[in-house]
Amino acid sequence: MSRRNNPAGPPQGPPGDDTDCPVLHVDMDAFYASVELRDRPELRGRPVIVGGGSRGVVLSATYEARAFGVTSAMPMTRARRLCPQGIVLSPHHDRYSDVSAGVMAVFRSITPLVEPLSLDEAFLDVRGAVRRFGGARLIGEYVRATVEDEQGITCSVGVAPTKFLAKLASAHCKPDGLLVVPAAEVVGFLHPLPVAALWGVGEKTEEVLVRLGLRTVGDLASTPVATLQRALGPAMGAHLSALAWGRDERVVTPSEPEKSIGAEETFPIDVDDPAVVRRELLRLAERTAARMRSAGQVGRTVSIKVRFADFTTITRAKTLREATDVGRVVYETALGLYDALGLERARLRLVGVRVEQLVDSERAPRQLLLGEKEIGWREAEQAVDRAARRFGAGAVRPAALVDPEKPARSGDSP
Repeated sequence: MSRRNNPAGPPQGPPGDDTDCPVLHVDMDAFYASVELRDRPELRGRPVIVGGGSRGVVLSATYEARAFGVTSAMPMTRARRLCPQGIVLSPHHDRYSDVSAGVMAVFRSITPLVEPLSLDEAFLDVRGAVRRFGGARLIGEYVRATVEDEQGITCSVGVAPTKFLAKLASAHCKPDGLLVVPAAEVVGFLHPLPVAALWGVGEKTEEVLVRLGLRTVGDLASTPVATLQRALGPAMGAHLSALAWGRDERVVTPSEPEKSIGAEETFPIDVDDPAVVRRELLRLAERTAARMRSAGQVGRTVSIKVRFADFTTITRAKTLREATDVGRVVYETALGLYDALGLERARLRLVGVRVEQLVDSERAPRQLLLGEKEIGWREAEQAVDRAARRFGAGAVRPAALVDPEKPARSGDSP
């Protein structure tokens, strides 16, 4: 269900001052379990545990299961004892990888400074994107809405001056929340927390600190660095003292960016109507091209993914003569690939569109055609991008994507 109709998550509180908050930490909520529920919506609201076998461990659990004490990495035997009514599902790692790729593509459409920590979380340095989006908090809201719309799962976003604080903030607003820790309020946010909240404080370190009478971050912050160094060692003592005052010099270190950008959609029910599939391909192509333009990239290879009702998945691809970021070109190519499959009566569970072999648009060679119009599809779609930034996603869309029964609203996605 869309956030617009279901404002889930903890209370967001008043908007914090995000002026000096260039770092976002984005963390998917119960990632593996959320992906499973996306594909099995009849299980929503029930305690679901994702894990393998009686000797395996819990990979993920819904918040309904967590209420019984089930946690990630817990032995499955213990999880079953704690939550005997829990529904246990085997993991589907290919699905998680696909969703993760889509989520990371959203991040990289905003900023190239993305540091993934795992399949389901990453740091973003958004200082270069603030002018385009209007602020770090607005970027966080855009990430939450886009991930939910495109992948059908929710995430929590921490916005803060440093990586450490952003990660703490995202943990404090779970699930499906956003929390800004303004630079001026760092000490007030940190000092009431237990010392275990600090990076590097495990069970043994916590025991040492508690023996010293240090139970909160504020207690630790008021302790001389020399005392902490004698108890924990020079490096650890200095490190924890700095964190207790909100100082963290670590920067967002981007990994190698994705070589493709795409989007996919799992249908609520299996679809065997080619008209519905073609309309979905159009929507996905428009979304993919918009992301490419936002990231300043063009690509030469267009591919589609088709997943059947029995979960069998096939892909097809075609390489163009020159790179493009035009949704119309992406759609016509994707449509040709789909039509060539001859799936007129096949029941489909998912379709996806992806563009590969990406390069920066400024470096891509462009072949000028004799008699070519000065203004074409690319310029038209760039105008749509400007309208979307001003009035919200979906303000302008292809006529084929307009549902006459549901007038377009500001913020609706194409």
